[in-house]
Amino acid sequence: MRIAFLADPLDGFKTYKDSTFAMMREAAARGHTVLAFEQRDMRVLDGRVLADMRVINLTGDAHDWYRAEPATTLGLPEVDAIVMRKDPPFDSEYLYATHLLEAAERQGAKVFNKPRALRDNNEKLAILRFPQFIAPTLVSSRDDDIRAFLAEHGDVVLKPLDGMGGTGIFRLRPDDPNLGAILETQTRNGTVSLMVQRYLPAIKDGDKRVLLIGGKPVDWCLARIPKAGETRGNLAAGGTGVARPLTARDREIGEALGPLLAAEGLLLVGLDVIGDTLTEVNVTSPTCFQEITAQSGIPVAGLFMDALEAAIQA
Repeated sequence: MRIAFLADPLDGFKTYKDSTFAMMREAAARGHTVLAFEQRDMRVLDGRVLADMRVINLTGDAHDWYRAEPATTLGLPEVDAIVMRKDPPFDSEYLYATHLLEAAERQGAKVFNKPRALRDNNEKLAILRFPQFIAPTLVSSRDDDIRAFLAEHGDVVLKPLDGMGGTGIFRLRPDDPNLGAILETQTRNGTVSLMVQRYLPAIKDGDKRVLLIGGKPVDWCLARIPKAGETRGNLAAGGTGVARPLTARDREIGEALGPLLAAEGLLLVGLDVIGDTLTEVNVTSPTCFQEITAQSGIPVAGLFMDALEAAIQA
């Protein structure tokens, strides 16, 4: 099969931990042809969705890890699958990319995760679909709403709706001397909505990434432990990843959400769970494949490729 990855520039990959690289390596090991392109390589001409794609040959070298053949312009339906692995932010160009990918689907392309499902499931707001699993939550741009919620719960976490890797997240208490400035800045004077959630002390034991592949939870998760003095467990914010077997609650959440999300075209999902509480539903470019595999022995990339091959042939 020919499997094309829509990704960020390959030269920026950290191959020792990159999940997209793990997918590519597994695809190549199975004899599939691996191609890559970026958002800017897509266009529509005479009604056809095209992209300049390069065949990627893996070298096995950890640093100089690939050789790219000259770019070839292909219609997206000419490959067997498009794997959408562009990292956030979910900005206007990302949005436009999902529209082009959806147009390509109408022409016969198979895209994973499905473009419409990417648009419909904001990684913060998607938890609102599953109120039985979440902490007390407010979404608002209003200063008075946020202050009232903070006064009620006493200790909260404030998140931008378009962030990733822990960027822009604040833990707030009512006596914070910078409260007014933080709210003004983060809401841009009441014009940008934020998510505010009751602080979960269980974060000290890790922000767990539970992977769903083909609607089923992987048996181990990655608990991202905050570094000293930090409330964010994200690896990008300095957290340490520790693989653990799923708890009964992790599995309950995964088995409840998995079939619903898979039916919408989400082949791969990364749930964030703190303690017993669902905090995010990551759909754009879920990670942690290599960390879970290295510590548990579970071949996560292999599980993903099994699901992808089955979806292509369905």
